[in-house]
Amino acid sequence: MGAFFYVQIFIFFSFPKIAICTGCIYNKLMKILIRPHDIGKGSAEFLGQKAHEWGFDGVQLAIAKAIEGQNGNPGTLTDSVVSEIRRGFNSNGVEIPLLGAYFNPVHSNKEKVKLGAEKYADHLRHAAEFGAKFVASETGSYNDDKWTYNPKNQTEEAFAEVKSIFAPMPEIAKKSGVCMALEGAWGHCMYCPEQLKRLADEIDPDQENFRFIVDIYNYLYIGNHEKRAEIFEKCLKLFKGKICGFHLKDYVVKDGELEIAPLGQGIMGWKEFLPVIMKEEPNAYLIFEGVKNVPDSLEFVRSIVG
Repeated sequence: MGAFFYVQIFIFFSFPKIAICTGCIYNKLMKILIRPHDIGKGSAEFLGQKAHEWGFDGVQLAIAKAIEGQNGNPGTLTDSVVSEIRRGFNSNGVEIPLLGAYFNPVHSNKEKVKLGAEKYADHLRHAAEFGAKFVASETGSYNDDKWTYNPKNQTEEAFAEVKSIFAPMPEIAKKSGVCMALEGAWGHCMYCPEQLKRLADEIDPDQENFRFIVDIYNYLYIGNHEKRAEIFEKCLKLFKGKICGFHLKDYVVKDGELEIAPLGQGIMGWKEFLPVIMKEEPNAYLIFEGVKNVPDSLEFVRSIVG
């Protein structure tokens, strides 16, 4: 982890306004995480062992999806439960820097929204006990459990409703010594980087306890995917210094639709994007989310970031 490298080469890519100086010195390797429920569901010990065997530094942990017998609901994160989960991963050399407590803040079932918000807040209160710094969610859709595009998502009403749900969270995060983290998506209420930044500015103006997760693929659809480099650059500019993680996905276009592909085998442009991330956001985590062909994808990413 203490490796240094220095190469005096300037590389300019065809992506708009993106230039990379690999003459910069990096004093650590970027850490790569996986969602443990992409491995399977089981005990923390089992999942930690597998994450280590697969070559990951840590996990983005969604307790209900990954840990057998746990739903992560308020009141269930007792000292013994948290200790067992943390020990299961940490004993295998796997850290838990990020918890996932995803819920739909604009769901039509307001009891689900209430429970989701309470669960998210409870995760913030307990995050540090896991060794986590961040708790993640998305911003929802009026299509309820489908989490897909609805024209109402891109309205002021949607923005106001999402804001009302997440407004208390920065203060809870501050009292707990951690940060909330949200990611946008074209089919969700924070449908572009500008909307997500607006939300952050309105509920935590200096982003002291608000962080961004960047998932470029989630901002894309067939009508804008050729602007992916522009969207990537926009995220770096708007969220500068406040990005806690990048979800890594690659894709191809098939039959007029975007289809997930193994990392480095699609058209996203990770060979160009990853060096930029290393330079601009070296403390962010690189997170595998639903990645195809994990061994080859990890080898590809490691070949660039170390």
